[in-house]
Amino acid sequence: MTYTVQPGDVEAVVAERLCAYSALASMNHRRDIHPGQVLWLTPDPDLPWVPYYNPWDAPAGFPQIPYQQAIESAGAAVDAGDVDTVRKIWNGTLKAMFTSQETVAAVQKVVDSGDLNALRQLFS
Repeated sequence: MTYTVQPGDVEAVVAERLCAYSALASMNHRRDIHPGQVLWLTPDPDLPWVPYYNPWDAPAGFPQIPYQQAIESAGAAVDAGDVDTVRKIWNGTLKAMFTSQETVAAVQKVVDSGDLNALRQLFS
């Protein structure tokens, strides 16, 4: 299930209305919401998860801000339907920030597929 953000929506009200208050932010890769953005309410458990703040096994001193900027850029590219840019961001920046080869392989499979719905769940 998804919800498309309407003009005037704010995250807390949307989350409360949809009974997803504690989970809405963790299921989406943005710190803010904007009209037209598609929010995920029931992520596909068969797809890998790319955390917003940093990879789960990130070492001390991990470059969190560049990571988040890359996640947000990939999300914007997905929202625009620009699969080539998503691939460039993943292959050129994000991929090297993950240490789990299992996660890298799972995300790479989705990125290579070009499936916009799956890419939205990963990056939007």
